[in-house]
Amino acid sequence: MTEISDDIILSFLRRRRYKRLQPIAALIDMDGTLYDSMGNHADAWHRLATELGISATREEFFLYEGRTGASTLNILFNRAYGRDATAKEIEELYARKALYFTQMPSVKPMPGAMQMLEFFKEVNMRRVLVTGSGQRSLIDRLERDFPGAFTPNMMVTSRDVKCGKPHPEPFLKAMMLANVRPSQAIAIENAPLGVKSANDAGAFTIAVTTGPIPREELERAGAAIVFDSMPQCAEMLPRLVLKMFNLIIE
Repeated sequence: MTEISDDIILSFLRRRRYKRLQPIAALIDMDGTLYDSMGNHADAWHRLATELGISATREEFFLYEGRTGASTLNILFNRAYGRDATAKEIEELYARKALYFTQMPSVKPMPGAMQMLEFFKEVNMRRVLVTGSGQRSLIDRLERDFPGAFTPNMMVTSRDVKCGKPHPEPFLKAMMLANVRPSQAIAIENAPLGVKSANDAGAFTIAVTTGPIPREELERAGAAIVFDSMPQCAEMLPRLVLKMFNLIIE
């Protein structure tokens, strides 16, 4: 069970040279955080790679979570052909991967995700979706599965950035949309690339182990705290946020 101690927050404040945290915005990942979707994404990417004759394991695609489709294709192309994919190849192959994803059994919201979002709404925290995905199949479901959690102008997808995760641009853009400073934002992520992106943007980054990636990988990427599941994260968030407001470095 993850313990919430003053030292976790104070250590982050010292590392960032912040005087205090005032979390008024939550920057939230989608795949593997709001939806139990990473298995399907891994299967779709692995099918595509296999059809292209590119050597890949299903497990490696969990580590690519958060990358844009173009970035993932470039990894595969450089491995196989020693070059980036062309714009036409990216468009055609990402569309094929997206089709494979939609043909799989429908993914379900992650247990605990609704409870987490309801807490953010209750305390009037601004909420921004920050996803490396550009697939409409899940993005278009958000209002149905999490009504009122996000507005269309408070979303950052792969189509909105030049540099995807692990670059900090997605979370920096999310902070701009929420009109907050880094010390006023917390990020919720479940993959090392997303954790690094959020941490490098200056947000207090909460990681959640919802897949096969060990917590040590999330800690190495810069997570300030790691929860063992989304239900645990949702249950402990109120206490964590309260502590953030109460701790100040003089």
